[in-house]
Amino acid sequence: MDGPRLRVGFILAPRFTLCAFANFVDVLRLAADEGDRSRQVHCVWKVLSASMNPIQSSAGVSVQPDERLGDPARFDYVVVVGGLVGEIERLNPDNVAFLRRAAALGVPLVGVCTGAFILHRAGLMQGYRCCVSWFHHEDFLEQFEGITPVSDRIFVVDRDRLTCSGGASSAHLAAWLVDRHVGRAAATKSLHIMIIDDALTGEAPQPGLPIDLVSRDPLVRKALNLMQQSMDAPLTVERLAERLHVGRRKLERRFRDTLGLSPAAADKAIRVAQARFLLESGDRSITHIANETGFCDVSHLINVFRAREGITPDAYRLRARGGLPQLAAVAPRVEGRFSPG
Repeated sequence: MDGPRLRVGFILAPRFTLCAFANFVDVLRLAADEGDRSRQVHCVWKVLSASMNPIQSSAGVSVQPDERLGDPARFDYVVVVGGLVGEIERLNPDNVAFLRRAAALGVPLVGVCTGAFILHRAGLMQGYRCCVSWFHHEDFLEQFEGITPVSDRIFVVDRDRLTCSGGASSAHLAAWLVDRHVGRAAATKSLHIMIIDDALTGEAPQPGLPIDLVSRDPLVRKALNLMQQSMDAPLTVERLAERLHVGRRKLERRFRDTLGLSPAAADKAIRVAQARFLLESGDRSITHIANETGFCDVSHLINVFRAREGITPDAYRLRARGGLPQLAAVAPRVEGRFSPG
């Protein structure tokens, strides 16, 4: 086949996520040519802009656009790379109009990181499923009522809308496109050069922890997010309240009213849920898992895990891999309002 097989245009949001953009582009670059010559042969990509001014990433590194917006039909895909949630509204209106023209022409749209937020704000995701990082799950729910994003998969392909959670998942989504348009060998080559062992499908779980405890209280949601972000070094209730600029009693009352749990119990539930995830998804030692989930030592993890799950971590891992029958009954978990599943 003569000419490029995959043509991609990029729209970068103000304060876009640099690694998500770089991972996507590097997969295209490594698949585009033989060896390490980086010529745009099989794949072509351009960073587009209405103004041609440099676009600053959230890391402070700026990218110079390649060309003006023009006709979106010259691309097979238009990829919008988001970044900081608070910057989403600053996207140039000309860029939004370009995305709408692309959709009207049937050009598939790709949302990377918070790019899904931008596509939703532009009215281009109605009736589509979309992927959002677990880290931004609650931010999405706050902005788009009645829409539940997918936060337990690394990317979602729904007809002509493709969305991913950002970070390393953007490399896997780019590899999926390369596999489809250039070939599996090119996709595999790109990932292997990037020291990524295997291409993951969209069904692969996000390595983070989706929020299991559900609350409509903004203060409680912010507290739960902080707990997740500091899982390896749990915050005391006093420190948590200080970070949220509220009193301890107020925070405890709001947790009790919305979740039926104390902040400390909710934090422990989150850390045990992460321990379950790590036991199911890898070969980390119990010591490593204890450190990663903020337990002071292995004995502490075992005692708390057994109290909640009715089984030791080692036995849970064995059972998760089909080596131990399901117990007829286990110790009850800490009570609270958990989402289904």
